[in-house]
Amino acid sequence: MGRILRVFLSGVIALLPIMVTVIVTAWVGSLVVSYAGPGSFLGNLIASLGFNLSGSSTITYFIGLGIIVGLIFVLGLAVEAGLRTWISNSFDWLMMRIPLVSNVYDLSKRFVEIMDRGGDEGSLKSMSPVWCFFGGEGSAAVLALMPSHEPVAVGEHSYVPVLIPSAPVPIGGALVYVPSDWIKPAEGGVERLMNVYVSMGVTPPVGLPSGPKATLAGTSKASTATPAASKKSRPPHKRKERTGEDAS
Repeated sequence: MGRILRVFLSGVIALLPIMVTVIVTAWVGSLVVSYAGPGSFLGNLIASLGFNLSGSSTITYFIGLGIIVGLIFVLGLAVEAGLRTWISNSFDWLMMRIPLVSNVYDLSKRFVEIMDRGGDEGSLKSMSPVWCFFGGEGSAAVLALMPSHEPVAVGEHSYVPVLIPSAPVPIGGALVYVPSDWIKPAEGGVERLMNVYVSMGVTPPVGLPSGPKATLAGTSKASTATPAASKKSRPPHKRKERTGEDAS
């Protein structure tokens, strides 16, 4: 009985990722249909774009949906043609003049800029993955993102901002200003950092090169070699003393 239960649980664990994917996809789909499907408020607005070309409300809805998809595609072509800045400034000029709505628009715009992979200055790829050592090198280390390399002077010390993502969803996190000497560049890029946090550490980060350790080891060897050399230099001094005693 125990073996049958173990085999069944093994099958459930193997099937669990597919089940979660199907459930989440179905939930998102039902949410979209409830808010933007036929008969909803947004659905009626989409259907109104169909100009009642058909007697069926469903066909009218899909005609309006096709018009919206076509307009989005045309907008994408304009962005790819180099009009991204002009389009963004136009939207900013329009939305930032509306009270309350401007706050929501500004927040959503910043979120999109973080997730944007287009390579702009405000995109996620412009951030640098770094190792942050709380207390200096050799202490607890955190894999983080550096949004800006410009230091901030706080008193006599220089601080830099680091963004520490949360796991397993690296969208939120904490923004911390730490001393500049606590930071070292991390290898692997932003995508590797995201994989580390999404996998909750199952995917290991790329370690730091062992150059500093080799330097410290070489220094320690040099320091250990100095006493040995001093010990070797002592016997000739003693021999001279003994020679003086024999002469006397």
